[in-house]
Amino acid sequence: MIPFHSFIDHLRYERRSSAHTVAAYEGDLRQFANYMAEKMDDPELPEVGVAELRTWVLTLLEDRELSPRSVNRKLSALRDFFRFEMKAGRLQHNPMDGLRGPKFRGKLPEYVELGDMERLFRPEMFEDSFEGWRDQTILELFYATGMRLSELLNIRRQDIDFYENSVKVLGKRNKERIIPFGSRMRSLLTKHLENYAEKFAPENDNFYIFVAANGRQLYPKAVYRIVRKYLDMVTTIDKRSPHVIRHTFATHMLNNGADLNAIKVILGHSSLAATQVYTHNSMEQLKSIYKQAHPRA
Repeated sequence: MIPFHSFIDHLRYERRSSAHTVAAYEGDLRQFANYMAEKMDDPELPEVGVAELRTWVLTLLEDRELSPRSVNRKLSALRDFFRFEMKAGRLQHNPMDGLRGPKFRGKLPEYVELGDMERLFRPEMFEDSFEGWRDQTILELFYATGMRLSELLNIRRQDIDFYENSVKVLGKRNKERIIPFGSRMRSLLTKHLENYAEKFAPENDNFYIFVAANGRQLYPKAVYRIVRKYLDMVTTIDKRSPHVIRHTFATHMLNNGADLNAIKVILGHSSLAATQVYTHNSMEQLKSIYKQAHPRA
């Protein structure tokens, strides 16, 4: 069996990858190791070459009928694994160097139109209660900052700086970043925290700001339900999730002239390539405006 446990330990303890990422990598590597064990009797790592990798890719595409996107994700796990083995001196040549993953046409990120987002935040959409103000604050914070669901869930009172109008979040690979917000978001956060103090009387600032009615930290499914509940009222797009609001934030920022590098930093992307996908949404909007405005379009 091809040994990959050292690499998994590296992900878990040195790179401090999330549990979800570690599980995905481990599943992909185990699948490949099992495939190689079937094809070769107790294979050694140096015996893996481009030919074996290509055969595996074809098996995934044809026999398992996986999408090109899923196959490329598995190849990404292998690529990281082989690089790790080369750095450790257990491999002299990276078989991934001669392999290209299957091409796929990526889908543009879905987002909510500006008019629909404006309707979402009308005062009558939310009840005048702890839960109503909390829900509005959650939705506004997603849209004001573009943060991820996991980042929002783990915000504590001490992470909010009302002097600088910013919030500190812990992103992927435990990377901290500070995201600015505007005066409207400041007012909502202030109101929400006043409601929180009145309802739960916290003794210090080390508390999660988004909780259920019983004071316990909100869990992901609860936030999904909150987001879907309100987006159902204003839009008919297929996906109505926290991540769609993240897409909406980035798309609206870009459409209004924000610098792509600035959006990258705010979103916490490690490379500009991950942020550039939103330029396609911007181009689609320009094409639509052109067709409507130009007499000979």
